[in-house]
Amino acid sequence: MNQFNKLPLSIDEQLELWQARGLTIPNSERARRYLSVISYYRLSAYSLPFQKAEEGHAFRQDVSFDDILSLYVFDRELRLLLLDAIERIEVAFRAHMTQVLGEHHGSHAYAKPEIFDDRYDHGWLLRQVRGKCQSRQAEPFLQHYRKKYRDPELPPVWMVMEVLTFKEISFLFAHLRRKEDKQAIADFWNLPVPVAQSWFRAMSDLRNTCAHHARTWNREFGSRPVIPKKTLKPWPDLSSLTRTGIDPTKRLYYLLVVTEYLLRRINPRSSWHRRLFELLEKYPKVSREHMGMPENWFEESFWHLDGQ
Repeated sequence: MNQFNKLPLSIDEQLELWQARGLTIPNSERARRYLSVISYYRLSAYSLPFQKAEEGHAFRQDVSFDDILSLYVFDRELRLLLLDAIERIEVAFRAHMTQVLGEHHGSHAYAKPEIFDDRYDHGWLLRQVRGKCQSRQAEPFLQHYRKKYRDPELPPVWMVMEVLTFKEISFLFAHLRRKEDKQAIADFWNLPVPVAQSWFRAMSDLRNTCAHHARTWNREFGSRPVIPKKTLKPWPDLSSLTRTGIDPTKRLYYLLVVTEYLLRRINPRSSWHRRLFELLEKYPKVSREHMGMPENWFEESFWHLDGQ
């Protein structure tokens, strides 16, 4: 195994390195300012599509610093657009989890180990809730409950669902024991339970990717949402997603499809897909291939429901 021996570079040295590799930098002062607030390492990930694969890190002809920056800005705007959608999906998911568990198992449903399967660490859940309640930074409604009530020690499910993370709630959903509980939650989304489990896990992972400002547009995602065996209608033709060297099932496009579908279950007149289209039109040079997108993706009837 090799020993790491790279030395940190000053911002001027970073620019010199890029120039030596063939990158055009029209305005050094502007580039220096962006590197000081974004970092060379973060921007480097966006430089890779502009490099010659056969020549190490050498840039293709006529590539400028602005090309890299534009791709970075696109990815940032894409993450913000996704977060706007995921927020609504997450809030609706929390709401239906709260409603179903409360109606089926009472105000402290989550405190009952019997509603979870044997693989779920129920003690971990209670420790998480207890820790959130006892924290000095606890939400005001948790502080109020702790001061006013002693029995039960922990707050009701509608409070708890507001302080668990999206990932924790999706994990809780996946480990509910009773099929009736899971199906009642999945029914709102008109999905089979296994598909709903897969989709909400993927959504929670996508949310974390976006919230932590990680590169999104050409990422290979570990959590791949299950494709329903029974085709939902309308549904895009995913069989055309074939790209040399790129596995479209690991890319962003299918997650965009899932996002759009879930948003429509919340609001059938959602215009989120229009904003997605406008964003991509704003950046025509961005590779759709690396997102796993078919060339004419927006012509699919799925993206034009109700003539929107």
